[in-house]
Amino acid sequence: MDFKSVPRRAYTSGPTPIEYLENLSKLLNGPDIFIKRDDYLGLAGGGNKTRKLEFLLADALKNKSDTIITCGAVQSNHCRLTLSAAKKEKIDCHLVLEERVPNSYSPTATGNNLLYSVLDADSKTVVPGGSDMIKEMEKVAKKVEAEGKKPYIIPMGGSNEIGALGYAACAEEINLQLKEDQIDIDYIITPTGSSGTHAGLLLGMGESSRSIPIIGISVNNQTKAQEEKIFKLLEQTSEYLNIENRIEKSAVKVLDDYIGLGYSLPSDGMIEAVKLLAQSEGILLDPVYTGKTMHGLIDLIRSAYFKTDDKVLFMHTGGSPALFNYGSLFQ
Repeated sequence: MDFKSVPRRAYTSGPTPIEYLENLSKLLNGPDIFIKRDDYLGLAGGGNKTRKLEFLLADALKNKSDTIITCGAVQSNHCRLTLSAAKKEKIDCHLVLEERVPNSYSPTATGNNLLYSVLDADSKTVVPGGSDMIKEMEKVAKKVEAEGKKPYIIPMGGSNEIGALGYAACAEEINLQLKEDQIDIDYIITPTGSSGTHAGLLLGMGESSRSIPIIGISVNNQTKAQEEKIFKLLEQTSEYLNIENRIEKSAVKVLDDYIGLGYSLPSDGMIEAVKLLAQSEGILLDPVYTGKTMHGLIDLIRSAYFKTDDKVLFMHTGGSPALFNYGSLFQ
């Protein structure tokens, strides 16, 4: 896949590592579990949004925008990293935060909320859960335009046809690493929420000679709705890149068994998964995305979904700063 014609910034030095989780694999009696450490990506605190922002910020700069407006939940990793990228590019950044759980926002909260202040967001607008986030961002854009600025709106999670390019490129990176290390991966397990990571991986793997099945563990939507969302973005990204050989809809696979009571709401399985990986491998997950995704992987292993000689790659999409706002769950 040729990305040379698409503007791109560089926020990470080199590929993120793929590590073998020997202790966890033995603890769960197989399969062999590997982890793609995208928590090591650049910008403040790392995480998967960095890959998307390399393309999104480049597009904003190409359009001569001097202000970024984006949105997310009140503990949004995407908002943290978008703000960080804007600071690096020396442009303004305004955040619109959705209070998905009523009365859950506190201006003195820790985790990502603290980092919004450390990074000095130009503004934070908190809106009720279920708000039309595009319209809310457009309201901020009008205020910014009245001040003589040129805003650039980045959607939730950076998940549009430009942001998804980050994980199409990541799929190429993974395939190169697996070839160099002579590892044959049977499945990739990824969190799936705003859908850019999942759609990008599917596109990148579909364009390669080593197409690996990808299982998304949903953190918010039910299976059918999430699969439709991913496939729509997959089609839009394919069209953006003028790719003729389209990925079949049957390649989009999502499991919704691990959402629990809802997005960002803790579950016993998530707490166990976060503790298990930390105490066996010294790696931190987050309570919203990777914690629930690891819960899904652990449960699938325990229910014999995989063969014991399979090799599974877990996508660590970052987000550990949010962990510090859930301290009471782990003490």
